[in-house]
Amino acid sequence: MAKSPEEQHPVEALGWAARDASGHLSPFSFSRRATGEEDVRFKVLYCGICHSDLHAIKNEWGISTYPMVPGHEIVGEVTEVGSKVGKVKVGDKVGVGCMVGACHNCDSCANDLENYCPKIVLTYNGIYYDGTTTYGGYSDSMVADQHYIVRIPDGMPLDSAAPLLCAGITVYSPLKYFGLGELGKHVAVVGLGGLGHVAVKFAKALGCKVTVISTSPSKKAEALEHLGADSFLVSRDQDQLQAAMGTFDGILDTVSAGHPVMPLLGLLKSHGKLVMVGAPSEPLEIPAFSLIIGRKTMAGSGIGGMKETQEMIDFAAKHNIKADIEVVSMDYVNQAMERLEKGDVRYRFVIDVGNTLAAIKP
Repeated sequence: MAKSPEEQHPVEALGWAARDASGHLSPFSFSRRATGEEDVRFKVLYCGICHSDLHAIKNEWGISTYPMVPGHEIVGEVTEVGSKVGKVKVGDKVGVGCMVGACHNCDSCANDLENYCPKIVLTYNGIYYDGTTTYGGYSDSMVADQHYIVRIPDGMPLDSAAPLLCAGITVYSPLKYFGLGELGKHVAVVGLGGLGHVAVKFAKALGCKVTVISTSPSKKAEALEHLGADSFLVSRDQDQLQAAMGTFDGILDTVSAGHPVMPLLGLLKSHGKLVMVGAPSEPLEIPAFSLIIGRKTMAGSGIGGMKETQEMIDFAAKHNIKADIEVVSMDYVNQAMERLEKGDVRYRFVIDVGNTLAAIKP
């Protein structure tokens, strides 16, 4: 006879959850599974707020189940490991990103691309192998199979490392895979938000010449002086666009709002690549000749596999790459979501879970 979820998950936990599509988050008691022989349990210290969390709690993609504990940019300190865990030990600093399971049998998994596995198990709003709902990092504790644990290098600030587990790998992976993150390549980053600002930092550290493309002239000083971009292009300025035609080896488009992509394709050199990492909800209009002339490529990329995610974190630590963050308390999370919806954050919210998650059961 199958065990009930309560029997499978005997460890009490406290988080903040959305109960319906209003997206309002409030304290929520639930449970985590016991530590299995391949599992790592850790105390959550920080959790980033990703824009996808906002979409999910409001069921804007139509796939949400409630109650939902969001959060897939999770970092903390190991409190317990299973008998077969050799990857980390108690006291180590670790993280969990967007996934906690996959089939480990398909071609994607065989090539360290668990993120493209058709049976991927999402960190929250997913169904785990035992048939129970997965809960994310807006909570006091986390448990995951060691395969999905990322080791955080010593000395790396945990708060600013948290967003790298989603935003960081989302931009690092396409820079590497499409050959754009190479010395001397000229790469444009479209949009200077949560993804875009991290993309600039990684591309510069990889040796690229970087241009930021934005609709907002007011972001020029930020891009050049703070983030270290080499140049800035206002996408609404036709003269600037014309002057930049055919000059980029690649473009990372981080914008999730609807916008025209045909002008971006014109900025590419022959054989150039436009890679979408933002996800506009409306279909894009792409005239075929925009791709045919110059043998250009348009592609997409989503997060990365576990091997590459560890590689990204180690690279970030070596090159002192951090997300620019605003740290907030757990009880500020609803206000943070409202501000995120308005774009009022520079550039990522991170919840100080360890110090501010109330130890009062709802």
